[in-house]
Formats: sequence, structure tokens, C-alpha cells
Amino acid sequence: MLLCATVGMFLATDSIISFDLLLFTNLGIALVAGSAASVNHIIDAQIDINMARTAHRPIAQGRVSVTSGILFSAVTGIAGISILAFLVNPLTAWLNLGSWIGYGIIYSAYLKRATPQNIVIGGLFGAAPPLFGWTAVTNQIDAGGVLLVMIIFTWTPPHFWALALDRKEEYAKVNIPMLPVTHGELITKYYILGYTLLLAIVTLIPFIIGMSGIIYLLSALALGFVFIIWSLRLLLDHNGAAIKTFRYSIFYLMMLFISLLIDHIYLINSI
Repeated sequence: MLLCATVGMFLATDSIISFDLLLFTNLGIALVAGSAASVNHIIDAQIDINMARTAHRPIAQGRVSVTSGILFSAVTGIAGISILAFLVNPLTAWLNLGSWIGYGIIYSAYLKRATPQNIVIGGLFGAAPPLFGWTAVTNQIDAGGVLLVMIIFTWTPPHFWALALDRKEEYAKVNIPMLPVTHGELITKYYILGYTLLLAIVTLIPFIIGMSGIIYLLSALALGFVFIIWSLRLLLDHNGAAIKTFRYSIFYLMMLFISLLIDHIYLINSI
């Protein structure tokens, strides 16, 4: 999240970003995100304890009480929003509040249990960090910031459905309607491949519109090619491909945004 937010900040301007703005923006975003994640832990405690991936979370284990969790969420959330509102700008604070409501309440309490498209719809809230960084610098919502959101939004389904495939039985056990549970593994694999192909196209847009240069283009093509290969391997049912695809998706997003940053710095210095 913070890497994507930081890249959003740098891409929003050709000028030098002050250390104070960089610090307060990332601190505020981190606190609000931690608060929303705490709400998720509280709401999902009975689910978490029955899934290996989440069984050791503090609320699920009882190491932290629900009351303490609510207090922690309130303190970190209010602190984060306040930092953003008073030390960054109100727009970034409002956007973070909207994301907090979207993930902490709408996704965690409703969407996750309501539809197999939960991660697609809810993914919009998790895709917002680069826009937060963008608005922290510009104090306005621009097409460039929205494009960065769309990249993460398109990346989220193949990223999370790969994990859902690996944990299909656990999601079925706790009655969470993840796509592999409701529509089966084969349909999910085709969805993953489809979204990965779409992602490969969406990631070319920054170069097409002149937002980035050749360094980013080559990186996006190479990273996207490997992601497509993993999606095809997953479709062909290679052993362990689901969790390996999930892990690669994390590496993919990190390297994609790092390449955006390197490319932007190179373009500025070459002017």
C-alpha cells in the first residue's frame, strides 16, 4: 500500500516532494489502513479462527479483546484521518475515510459474505492508495491517479482468486462464497486468465498516453508476460500453481510500481 501511495506521489509531479509531505501522507494512510484492517479482524474473528491463514490473528485467538480492538481501531483511524486532514489536505483525508468505510464496513461486513464477486467490487477500496498519494501532492483527482487505481483494481481479482483456489476448502468450510466455492475451480482459472490478459492491456495505457516511457513499457511487458504464463500454468493444473501464482502477483505489483517510479525519475532527469 505505502509503496503504491509513494509512487502515486512522485508520478503526480515533476517537482521535488518535501520529506514532511512524504512522511505525513504515508503515516496517515498507514494508520487508516491499520484501523480498517482491525475492523476486518473484529468482524471476521469467527471465520479467521477456522482458517489456517488467519487462525493466529490476535482477535481470533483471544489475545486481544473485541473492546481493545475497537479502541485500537478508533484511535488509529482518528489519528490517521487527522494527520491527513490537517497536515496533508482534506481531500486525501476524505478519500481515506471513504476507503475505510468501503473496506472495513461494506466489504468486511457485507460484500465478503454476499457475492462471489466480492473481491472484484471490494477491490476498488484496496486499489486506492496511489490515488491517495496523487491527491496528497495535487489536492485534486486527475486521470493519472485514477489510472493507477485501475491498474490495481484489475490486478486484484487474479491476485486474490489464486489464493482462494489454494484455500478453497477453508472458504467452503466457513461459508464464504469465493468464486472457486460457488463456480468451481475451472471457471475461476478462466476468470484469472481473463483478468490477467486485461491487466496486461491496462498496464500499457501509461505508456500509450505519454505518462511513462520505455523503461516502464519494457518492464510492464515482461512482468505481464510472466503473469500470463503463470495463469496458463494454473489453467493446466500444475501442482502448486495457485499459491505460486498468488506469490508472483505480489512480486508483480511491487515491481510494476517500482518500474513506474524509476521510469518517471529517468524521464525527469533526461529533460
